[in-house]
This record gives sequence, structure tokens and C-alpha cells, in this order.
Amino acid sequence: MKRAGVLLLAAVPVIATGVYFVMPTDSADAPVAPPAATAQSSREDAKDRAEQEREADDALIADLPPGLADPAKKELAQQLVSSAENSTTRWRTSYGTIEDLGDGCGYTAGIIGFCTGTHDLLMLVERYTKAHPDNGLAAYLPALREVDGTDSHEGLDPGFTAAWQAEAEVPEFRKAQEQERDRVYFEPAVRLAKLDGLGTLGQFVYFDAMVFHGPDTDAEGFYGLREQAMKKAETPGQGGSEKAYLEAFLDVRRDAMRAKRPGIDTSRVDTAQRRFLRAGNLDLDTPLVWEMYGDTYRLP
Repeated sequence: MKRAGVLLLAAVPVIATGVYFVMPTDSADAPVAPPAATAQSSREDAKDRAEQEREADDALIADLPPGLADPAKKELAQQLVSSAENSTTRWRTSYGTIEDLGDGCGYTAGIIGFCTGTHDLLMLVERYTKAHPDNGLAAYLPALREVDGTDSHEGLDPGFTAAWQAEAEVPEFRKAQEQERDRVYFEPAVRLAKLDGLGTLGQFVYFDAMVFHGPDTDAEGFYGLREQAMKKAETPGQGGSEKAYLEAFLDVRRDAMRAKRPGIDTSRVDTAQRRFLRAGNLDLDTPLVWEMYGDTYRLP
């Protein structure tokens, strides 16, 4: 995976609410709410509002077409991502893939490019080990925690790559990779894209950006890129043009990739997603032809 940065999962903006109480000077009988109780009430109110908003969003999404969540489209999405992450559309051959790409992310592995340096590989192994304690990767958890956020191999070499490849032959670990892909990347990206009014192509644009940049809230993370794009163009959900917004998002994303690593190949944006967009293929219908790192791919 060509992603950089450390994942900040479940990063939720925190709003501090200040509550002031004025004690009347001429009445000792005026009721004053205890500050602790009021703070608790405010938190509960905020939680209730968040739950109500989520329920409203769920109802909105339920009435929309499946889009990228349709099984055939989801398969197509993974083939497209795999062409960028593993140079093949046969993504099921990549469960055991593992190598250090020299991009500062440590080892990159598996179907979505989980990285030892960007927290997602650690989360995968932790969750897998909770369900399957005797797996062949569990012994490396202390080392994975130590190298998280770095490109170090300390405690992983020489056996970790072989252990990963061996565990990738286990059906439960393959399933775990797919579940973590969906939980961390696919489902949040598709959900937000639908709420932004984007069709199937836009949902894929979000998914691929989430995979590459990570679900971070900083300027280089997915949510930071979305915020920058929304300053340049309104989303369809805000009444804007879908094509104009996606062009703005892809511009912001390409700039971020180049700023992080000058000279990086941005073909996953330029000769894949933007090609589909400029062809007007907002439903991401096949046949598809795209180029990735100089290779041409076709899906009939």
C-alpha cells in the first residue's frame, strides 16, 4: 500500500460545553443545578442527538440504491483497489502478500495493504487473536505494538513474513482480512459517500482514498481531504454538481499525494478514477479499461 500516516480510528470531535450558574444575592432559595449533574445531562443530550442523527442517516441510506455495496460492484471495487495495491485484479491471491515497500509504513500485507506502521495491521491481528488465540501471528503482538507508527522491523524479523504467509492459508484469517477491510474502510466510505449524495463511482473514489490515506482527520487523511474538497465545490447532497465535486476531490487528493512524496505515481487517480469520471461513468459500469503504474487493465 502506498498510504502514509498513522490511522486515527474513531476520531470524534469533542465539543466542550461551558455552563455558568449565577447565585442570586437576595435569595438563598433559588434552585441551582449541581455542575456535575448538568455536565452529565449535557453529555446524555449530545449522545441522544447523535443517535437520532444516525438513525435519520440510516433511514436515508436505506432508501437509496445499494451502489458500491451491491455484491457485483463490491467485487469490482476490490479488483480496482487490488490493481493499485498488488498489481493484479485477482485480489484473492493477495492474502499472503507481504513486503516492505520503502514508503515509511513498514511491512505492507494482505488484500488491502495493511501496514505494520499505520495501526491497521495491528488491529487486524489483535481482533483475529481475540477470536483465535492460538494463531501463528499472536506471538508477534508485542513487537507489532512496539513498531506501530514506525517503519521498524524490530521484533518482527526474521519470522514475521513467513508467519503471515502461513496464516494466510487459514480460511478464518482470510475472512478476518475481509471483515477488517469492510469495518475500517469499505463501510465507512460507502456510507459517507451516500450521505454526500454520491453515486457508485463517487463511493469508490471515497473507498480508495480511505484505503490509501487512512481514515484520519488531519490534512493528509481522508476526512481532511474531504473537508478541503468541500471548500472548493459543494457535494451533491449540498446541491452541487457530482462531477464538479469529484473533480475537486481528486485534485485535492492528487496534490496531497505529491506533497507527501514528490514524484509519486498518481495513476490510481489520473488514469483510473478520473478517466471513469470524465467518461461520465458515474455508475461505474463495465466494461472498464484503466492504467495503473504503466500496466493496462480491462474488465469486460
